[in-house]
Amino acid sequence: MIQATLRFVCGLAAALLLASAAHAGRSCEQKPLTAQTIEQGMALALRTSQALDAEHARSGARVVVLARAGQDLSKYRLRYSHLGWAYKTAQGPWRVLHKLNQCGTATGDLYRQGLGEFFLDDLWRQEAAWAVPSPALQAPLLALLNDPRRSAALHERAYNLVSYPWSQRYQQSNQWAIETLAMAAEPGVTTREQAQAWLRFKAYQPTTLKLGAFTRLGARAGTANVAFDDHPNEKRFADRIETVTVDSVFEWLSRSGLASSPQALAL
Repeated sequence: MIQATLRFVCGLAAALLLASAAHAGRSCEQKPLTAQTIEQGMALALRTSQALDAEHARSGARVVVLARAGQDLSKYRLRYSHLGWAYKTAQGPWRVLHKLNQCGTATGDLYRQGLGEFFLDDLWRQEAAWAVPSPALQAPLLALLNDPRRSAALHERAYNLVSYPWSQRYQQSNQWAIETLAMAAEPGVTTREQAQAWLRFKAYQPTTLKLGAFTRLGARAGTANVAFDDHPNEKRFADRIETVTVDSVFEWLSRSGLASSPQALAL
């Protein structure tokens, strides 16, 4: 317990440097970190680490899909805003590989962070959620996540917060995560188009957001990381915006048997 706490505290300085640089699944409003924010984030990270260690001891799992609640999405009936792949390192601590957007820009990059960095943010709700991929997916996922080249193979820098799941023009954070899952699960997948075909075959169903024309126009004019030109006209003009959400991923993974039902931990 003490050693785990020390590991998180030692990583705090690096986390503070990165905390305001890139975000996904939360507001881009810049706020200074407070003592309470730091304390809550580190406490959530520590408890999540303990829970994941318990899961590892019980089932041997070394990879989970990990989510956070960075912003209030309740008006869309969504609970979580962002997910990444958490994996247990050979040294012991859990790390998270996920895609983040540079706020105010139209690009995103992949980041490897500790749990402290993942939760050290101005979260809307101090809650973590995760699902454990099936035993058959554990080894392929772990190998891919530890390979910098393969884990970035399907990454597209052009970022769109509401990117269409079946287009390759843009890519948002949750979309990268499930396309990467497809590559780990099916060795023949080497392109985004193939990954999306696998997701369709496995019956992934994106979330449909009801966004009217004025909402779309305001969002597009107000930020560089939102676009709608990759969505089919017949859906876009019917105010039906389909995109990859944490909630839809959790539901699909459980329904398909690719992962366990999600578990949640809140402070």
